[in-house]
Amino acid sequence: MAATTTNGSNDDIRTRPQQSALASRRAKESDAPTEENRKGKFGGFFTLGYMEGFGQWWANVPAAAAEHAVLSYIPYLRKPPTHTQTGSAPPSVNGSSMSVSDTPDRKAVPIRTNSITDPFGPRQWQSQLVKLSGKNRALNEFSIERLDEVKDQDLVILHGYGAGLGFFYKNYEGLSRVPGWKVYALDLLGMGRSSRPPFRVHSKDRQKSITEAEDWFIDALEEWRVKKNIDRFTLLGHSLGGYMAVAYALKFPGHLNKLILASPVGIPEDPYAVNAEMPDPSSSTLTNEVFQDQEATKKDPNPKIPDAAKTTGDNNNFLNAKSKARQSNQSDGDTTPSAPRRPLPKWLTYLWDANISPFSIVRWSGPLGPRFVSGWTSRRFSHLPPEEGQALHTYAYSLFRQRGSGEYALAYILAPGAFARSPLIRRIQGVGRQMITPSGSETSSVALAQQRRENGVPVVLLYGENDWMDVAGGYAAEQKMNEERERLLQSATEEERRSDRGAAKCLIIKKAGHHVYLDGWEEFNEVMRKEMKDVTSGKEAH
Repeated sequence: MAATTTNGSNDDIRTRPQQSALASRRAKESDAPTEENRKGKFGGFFTLGYMEGFGQWWANVPAAAAEHAVLSYIPYLRKPPTHTQTGSAPPSVNGSSMSVSDTPDRKAVPIRTNSITDPFGPRQWQSQLVKLSGKNRALNEFSIERLDEVKDQDLVILHGYGAGLGFFYKNYEGLSRVPGWKVYALDLLGMGRSSRPPFRVHSKDRQKSITEAEDWFIDALEEWRVKKNIDRFTLLGHSLGGYMAVAYALKFPGHLNKLILASPVGIPEDPYAVNAEMPDPSSSTLTNEVFQDQEATKKDPNPKIPDAAKTTGDNNNFLNAKSKARQSNQSDGDTTPSAPRRPLPKWLTYLWDANISPFSIVRWSGPLGPRFVSGWTSRRFSHLPPEEGQALHTYAYSLFRQRGSGEYALAYILAPGAFARSPLIRRIQGVGRQMITPSGSETSSVALAQQRRENGVPVVLLYGENDWMDVAGGYAAEQKMNEERERLLQSATEEERRSDRGAAKCLIIKKAGHHVYLDGWEEFNEVMRKEMKDVTSGKEAH
């Protein structure tokens, strides 16, 4: 396997210069006349011209059409199924409610590829909206099922903050090659093309409000699982989706065969985030996910140390990552240090405290919205063919301008700077170690007497070589979970030792940043297929 594990030597990873394709391209263009002189101070950042931006705003492409265009780049598919139960109408001036339509003409007919047109087929591709209980609660789902063989495994994919299932278009074909697996991708509630009910947190207690925000997403995922009649599955979450995947594993034990966290947010602990003031219950948020990507590793003269490391204390550097992990785990969990003032830009903390999300700015900016979005998409997708990058830009803009909903949860989960208010490093060792009853949810005295502890869940943490997310948090999580495993096995029976599956490992995807599934999609798909085959064969994560 091409990925680098923490079990072997990773000195080459930590000493290799981190320079992306975009940085190389800029170096080559350094002698060319600068756009700044022609377009003004921010002309080089917002790459889309005013007229082009106005044209995209005027075109008002619906989210369903934009998602369809992105998924059309999936190999062997060409004409993907796309339901239009949500996102079929362009957003209005006041923002789309992403209302749900149940009319038959809005539903998509599954598409089948045969072994003649699809060398890895036959496969069935389906797009549908799964309605949940309550008012205006439904999840957008895209799935791929292998035909003419027995299905015994399920993979569920969760995207990151403000994104959608379309961003995984490079992965669906490759991941659905594994025999016996059905692949699902979901838009989180209130994001993508899922329904967008009003987000509300009622509690003013710090921990309870964090729990409410997490439950808003993971309760929807659990209800979806029950409706699909899936008992156990493998869960892959990217960034915020990874954070929610851990929260799901802790609240709903007994349903995961494996947990895969792709550059998850919220693992490391930060004194400011833990002690910073919480927003009022009607608040929204701002996040670095939109404004930070591989760009953080390109501007620094020292290619080993990104800009963010200079302001947050070398948090995003591969150097000394394992020693930092040990320091993190040696800290006393009961100690609550005072929150120091963080050297964050004043405009960032102001917008965060004012509960203004980046998508609110896109919605308010009208014809300037596509131009603002281009400041992120032109850099995030610069390594892709131009037509695919344009399709992803249109898709991102169509999602960003939808009515605000799930985006407002982030202020309760993260503080300014993208550190968690309730860090996962404090609780990730509980993944796969919860007490469960035979029914999974009963609380009667008889059921309590029949409780048993989970026998572990294999956990894989994936980071990009140029990831701005803190890889030291991944090393710390790996160490903490493996230490918890050893602690429990010391008093375990021989049978419990043989059946334990709870090992953790950390892998590095080369030539990739935070969006590891897209930047290094070939290696990512290869790693994922191996992890999926290990589940099928019953092997442990190590």
